[in-house]
Amino acid sequence: MQVSSLTSARETATAAAGSATVNTAKSKTSALGQSDFLKLLAKQFQTQDPMKPMDDTAFIAQMAQFTSLEQSSSLLSQITAMNGKQDIATANSYLGRMVTVNDGRGGTTTGEATGVEVTGGTPRLVVGDFTYAVSSVVRVAPKPPAPPVNYTAS
Repeated sequence: MQVSSLTSARETATAAAGSATVNTAKSKTSALGQSDFLKLLAKQFQTQDPMKPMDDTAFIAQMAQFTSLEQSSSLLSQITAMNGKQDIATANSYLGRMVTVNDGRGGTTTGEATGVEVTGGTPRLVVGDFTYAVSSVVRVAPKPPAPPVNYTAS
């Protein structure tokens, strides 16, 4: 069975899953997912003519597409996780430095980054009494040295 468009593929996948999947097929997703692909493949096996079974090359091509889809999904989740860890490492590298950040009101604030707060996996720099997104940093400079302390003998 050849699928000519995403719409007909979704309709076939919905028919294969029965009435329990009707709500899922009507969801806001606009692309076929892994479960849709498997339902479509199962429907193809159920409706094929026993006297003319599916061509082996077509089956292998569909399995290759499914494997590619699964690997792409896995790669995307790994890249997303790595990106989150990189953001935390970047935030940590700002600690003890003077940073200039966009304050969200059209201006900038400069101060020492004294901490990192991670909320929901997203790091935020503590500068003064406020926290700022790492992406709002516009300048990073080393902390100026403290002035020398002169001790006088009394």
